[in-house]
Amino acid sequence: PRHKCGNQKSCPQNYFAFKIISGAANVVGPSICFEDVVLMSSVKNNIGRGLNIALVNGTTGQLLKTDAFDMYSG
Repeated sequence: PRHKCGNQKSCPQNYFAFKIISGAANVVGPSICFEDVVLMSSVKNNIGRGLNIALVNGTTGQLLKTDAFDMYSG
C-alpha cells in the first residue's frame, strides 16, 4: 500500500505525515512533504541554499509560509 509522502508506514490517527529530504550538494535539491502535499522542492522553485523552512499550523495543517535562510553568505 502507498502511504502519505512516500513513508514506509502510515501515521496514527490525529498525527500529521511528513517527510523532509535534505538534498545533496547541487545534484539533488531538498524537499519538504506534508500530508502528501509537496510544500518545498526544486520543481516548485521555492528552495534555496542553506536552511529551508516551512511554517505549518500545528492544529489545522495549513501551510503558513515557506522561506530559505542562506547560512553561507550570512
